[in-house]
Amino acid sequence: MNAVTIPKELAQKGDLVVIPREEYEAFSHWKRTVKVRAEDNWFWTPEWQQKEAEADVAIKARKVYGPFRDAKTLIAALRGKGKR
Repeated sequence: MNAVTIPKELAQKGDLVVIPREEYEAFSHWKRTVKVRAEDNWFWTPEWQQKEAEADVAIKARKVYGPFRDAKTLIAALRGKGKR
């Protein structure tokens, strides 16, 4: 699924945005079925979504380690003594 963001400098309140019917219907269905609890709103902030994107890049680049079988192995890896 592709996403398009219209910069605030280009869009004004009340502007007409044309969305293909298929995409609109998919979004409309998603919006009705997904409920975000108020206490989970932090996850959808631009700052947190940026962190999520950075984590995805790190995972794809294999710059993350784990899972670890126990805390001792985790601590050894953090100290640079364990297998990575």
